[in-house]
Amino acid sequence: MPGVRGAGDLRAGPPHPVLTILPTTPTTPGARVHYGGDYNPEQWPEDIWPDDVARMREAGVTMVSLGIFSWARIQPSEHEFDFDWLDRIITLLHDAGIAVDLATATASPPPWATVAYPEMLAADEHGSPYWHGSRQHYAPSSPAYRKLAAALVTRIAERYAQHPAVVLWHVNNEYGCHLNVDYSDAARDAFRLWLEKRYVTVDALNEAWGTMFWSQRYGSFGEVFPPRHAPYSHNPGQLLDYRRFTSDMLLECYRMERDIIRAAGATQPVTTNFMGAFKPANYAQWAPELDVISDDLYPDPNDPESFREGAFHGDLMRSLKPGTPWLLMEQASNAVNWRPSNAPKAPGQLAAQSMQAVARGADGILFFQWRQSRAGSEKFHSGMLPHAGTQTRTWREVVALGQELDRLPGLPADDGSSRVAILLDWENWWAIENPDHPTSLDYLSLVRGWYDTAHRLHVQVDILPPTADLTTYDAVIAPHLYLLTDQSAGNLVAFVEQGGHLLVTAFSDVVDESDRFRPGGFGMQLRDLLGIVVEDFGALVAPDSQGPGQQQARIAGRGFGFAGSYLAEEAHVVDAEVLATFDGARQHGRPALTVRREGAGAAYYLATVPDDDGARQVLGHLFAAAGVEPVLPGLPPMVEAIRRGRLLTVINHGVEATEIEVAGEDALTGLAVDGVTLQPFGYALVLTDR
Repeated sequence: MPGVRGAGDLRAGPPHPVLTILPTTPTTPGARVHYGGDYNPEQWPEDIWPDDVARMREAGVTMVSLGIFSWARIQPSEHEFDFDWLDRIITLLHDAGIAVDLATATASPPPWATVAYPEMLAADEHGSPYWHGSRQHYAPSSPAYRKLAAALVTRIAERYAQHPAVVLWHVNNEYGCHLNVDYSDAARDAFRLWLEKRYVTVDALNEAWGTMFWSQRYGSFGEVFPPRHAPYSHNPGQLLDYRRFTSDMLLECYRMERDIIRAAGATQPVTTNFMGAFKPANYAQWAPELDVISDDLYPDPNDPESFREGAFHGDLMRSLKPGTPWLLMEQASNAVNWRPSNAPKAPGQLAAQSMQAVARGADGILFFQWRQSRAGSEKFHSGMLPHAGTQTRTWREVVALGQELDRLPGLPADDGSSRVAILLDWENWWAIENPDHPTSLDYLSLVRGWYDTAHRLHVQVDILPPTADLTTYDAVIAPHLYLLTDQSAGNLVAFVEQGGHLLVTAFSDVVDESDRFRPGGFGMQLRDLLGIVVEDFGALVAPDSQGPGQQQARIAGRGFGFAGSYLAEEAHVVDAEVLATFDGARQHGRPALTVRREGAGAAYYLATVPDDDGARQVLGHLFAAAGVEPVLPGLPPMVEAIRRGRLLTVINHGVEATEIEVAGEDALTGLAVDGVTLQPFGYALVLTDR
């Protein structure tokens, strides 16, 4: 094979550990949780590789991610491929019984590629290119990038599709992480084609965007550009569509690589690593395209509440592909390198965060990275094997966690036991954070506020798009669905009509899918369901603002008493019961919290953004009305409890020991459990009869 070194047959060898996460059979009883991390052997002399593998076996590693940033090593020039080194390391791992999550290496094009094809470089909103020397500098819509990436993936897939060590395919890496939006000429050309496919005629585009405003009317698709640098506000319909286009271009790149892998005859699952709730990529749209959901998670040890971020990630990943376990693809073994202050993890925190992921549905616990880098931007980022070696707390905790995971019993996939759902909608996220609104809202932080409140109440939730099947839930929280499609609105109405309890919050049901007002005013989709009419939004000065103005509204009545911020909407009741009103200032006496009952169901509306105590009061009322109970009653604030089938996991994220009333069988030892004392970052894994 011209230009290829190392073309031997790699299909012989002992069988690899079976990866049990498959598209049709999510898990196998008795199957172990995978353990490992990113492995970058190309950064190290080859004589270190055998020691790496020996230490991996000592740590209990079962799988490593290989080749994520290896494009320059695999393909030193356009017409030369070198697989010799990759053959050797895969064989070394395979002989040691360590499986491989094989990456396609397309996340960072080498310098030769962008020198030969400068048109593949992404550009900022001023049209200035992003140069090589970092990573993710490519334009996802560039034909040149896609051509080179396809050629690389084809060679890799054809060579390793049948290799017994490869149990998973890792496409690209963290799509859009550093370069969220591209404004290059390649993006310009692709955007025009995307718009033509979406709207067919330029008249339809003009109608959707409302281009008669400010004389923006287009005579052809060739007149449309990306929303590059402009004197003032861009057209909100254009901004929304460019977000959709950006997510679609990244997804097209993923699909291209996945399809090449499948065409080569590979039958292993295919994934790419998500990053929690990541604004630029619509993961709810992406999830059906992945065989396995995988996630990268880096909560800040400086934040004592950061464990709630881990919980949110886990619940979102589990919810993106119900019934299929997911993988924690990346986390840090200790400190990271990219924050202003990179605190180390506390003793025991590594294991506590890992078990939190397992409890919330993960069947793999992996780290970035195996061996800490000796050069490059991430050389201060911790590894499973630190620079200081094996006589370190990090190494001891890594080894102990591997042993613990190896002792876990077979775990079921999500059994649909959550009775509460929180709705997260990417297209609404893009629209609600467009400029020129009554007030600026950080959508994710608002959604997280409701999630964190439910978490503090020890209620387990799923995180779903508003079009998801809601029939199995007792209560649904729908924060700030500013952009509400007909389909989503119909789904919410049906949920209440079938007996569900729904909470809708301020600045909801305002615009359609093109970010336009509907005829008749605000709230046209849910007006009959909620029994209220919103006349104006009553913007308040943001709580963190230093300027003059009203920063809070007081809400009182029927046992409620709390403060609201951002909005104090002006609404009147048509067919609803008022539970609380605004107390004082310009909205005095107007409804703040209402409910309209529909058979056994109920639709609540909250006309402001509550403070933490207000969110607790509102959710406490909602859960009581819907009959929702905590996973485990009476838990302290820094303790969480999670159910995964029969497995009840209780974790103490606080700094003081605490006693927990729980009974069952220890999942690791089989011994009876009748109450536990959890040290800081301690946990109990208890099999219960539920």
